[in-house]
Amino acid sequence: MTSVTEELRLAAEFAPAGYDQWRKLVDGVLKGAPYEKLVGKTYDGLAIQPIYSRAKDASLLAGRSAAAPWQIMQRVDHPDVAKANTQILTDLENGATGLEIEFQGGPGARGFGIADAEPATLQRLFQGVMFDAGISIALNPVLGRGNAGEALASLIEAQSVDPAGVDLRINYQALSTIAVRGSAAAAWSEMEGPFAKVVRGLMDRGFRRHLVLADGRPIHDAGGSEAQELAFALSLGLAYLRTLEAGGIALDEARAVLSFRLCADAGQFLTSAKFRALRLLWARIEQACGLTPKPLFIAAETAWRMLTQRDPYVNMLRATIAVFSAGLGGANAITVLPHTLALGLPDAFARRVARNTQLILVEESNLARVADPAAGSGGIEALTKELCEAAWTLFQEIEKAGGVFAALQSGLIQTKVAATRQARAANVAKRREVLTGASEFPNLDETDVAVDAAVPVALAPVVAPKISFQALAPLRLAEPFERLRDRSDARLKSKGNRPSVFLANLGTAADFTARATFAKSFFEAGGIVAINGEGSTDPAALAAAYKASGAALACLCSSDKVYADTAVSATKALKEAGARHIYLAGRPGEQEAALRAAGVDGFVFAGCDALTTLEDAYTHLE
Repeated sequence: MTSVTEELRLAAEFAPAGYDQWRKLVDGVLKGAPYEKLVGKTYDGLAIQPIYSRAKDASLLAGRSAAAPWQIMQRVDHPDVAKANTQILTDLENGATGLEIEFQGGPGARGFGIADAEPATLQRLFQGVMFDAGISIALNPVLGRGNAGEALASLIEAQSVDPAGVDLRINYQALSTIAVRGSAAAAWSEMEGPFAKVVRGLMDRGFRRHLVLADGRPIHDAGGSEAQELAFALSLGLAYLRTLEAGGIALDEARAVLSFRLCADAGQFLTSAKFRALRLLWARIEQACGLTPKPLFIAAETAWRMLTQRDPYVNMLRATIAVFSAGLGGANAITVLPHTLALGLPDAFARRVARNTQLILVEESNLARVADPAAGSGGIEALTKELCEAAWTLFQEIEKAGGVFAALQSGLIQTKVAATRQARAANVAKRREVLTGASEFPNLDETDVAVDAAVPVALAPVVAPKISFQALAPLRLAEPFERLRDRSDARLKSKGNRPSVFLANLGTAADFTARATFAKSFFEAGGIVAINGEGSTDPAALAAAYKASGAALACLCSSDKVYADTAVSATKALKEAGARHIYLAGRPGEQEAALRAAGVDGFVFAGCDALTTLEDAYTHLE
């Protein structure tokens, strides 16, 4: 029997293998193709290698306390305050350890939220809640819509609760709100004094931690990159530090009232690296300020831009990956956007799933029990380092431009985000950035998903803005494909059927199945039903099957070998049978001229602009 002190080598019977041996095997599989084909690229231009060696001399990043779980925050956004209170009590009784309070008109409200911040509203909202019972409360006041922070502080004081015993984050986030609105009532230099005064007042009342939020969400929501989100959050944090110091708050106290928030999405490794990078970057700023670095508080929210209205249950999977990634990256608190939020106000089921997504990972998977599990991982350590370098460069650009407010006024930040947003949109259109259930593997027969009845409210405007600039408007990546699906639904409602395309399958199942499957997913992503032909090389039989289908469009599907023999004659037969527009699944190669001459109007293949092709298909259908 092996003793517990004996080294266990699971691969002891195998000879050790090194990078050179691995590379030799890879080159054999590539068969002359460049190795760079395997190297991925992020939107910041960072290279993601297919394999990494273990990082040497790696050290743990100080984040959460050892084996301490992150705070399981539950979003509270029901406009009916009585129903919101019921939701709060249900959430706290069923595993949530914190509350994320959203108000109508805020940048993170997503159209819903508590109607106002009046003392009576907050009293009703928190009825039955014990503020000093170990729960966390994150309040998100809306700039220019009443001071929810002061109102809640007064409510806590009225209950004779010691502020020191309350885990309260009052997320004053004036600058990030201004960025989303694209306007401000005054220049930041004029707002700094009143802002610092509000914070100082709460500190004097005993609320001395996490009163100001450096929120990177506006960049992520607008389609920006990881480095851009980090640089923006850093600039916000530094701007608030300067403001608070100018307002008479010592730097050591000022940093204690700061917290950060980043988005977590389904990019597992980049998300974990991003949260780790923020800790390193902020420590560098603290050192530059003459402070000894302390662990900062980072909240995470699952990404709005990755939510889809179609096949929303896939959003559960995306959220699970996001929570997993943020948790491993050291997030102190995580809020899951319910999977139906893009459709409307989530019901009890959606809220329960959002809560349980975290509970399972914390309580059953014990994900929080290992401190910084990514430490030493070659890939994540490399991404963390490279993100730090890229974000620091962007951060320096913002500072050279005069700080975050000046950089927004000049359009520096918006220009960089817009370029990334455009590149991301192109990848979504070409389905290189896959949105399962929307751009890939759609379900045209999905049933309606229940949401609570509530009318969305727009982002709160600035009354008579003194300064205006381009807003960092939020987006959801699936929206262009969802608009096509909406057109399909409208036709189904008005005419009783969806638009359709006949898949003219040539040859045997072995010949056409792969491309017919691809074409089905391709067209149905735009709401166009794919009608499968049985498979034939007889032009007359193909034409008859097309006519029987009732489709206006047709798409040839088969192997390159079969195309060479029968595609031209099949195309001519489909044209004569009345096909308005004919596609061919696959790249045309040397046959393109002959195929187009025969009547093929377009080609669908992996990497083509699916969105443009589908939009064009509707012009032929209509």
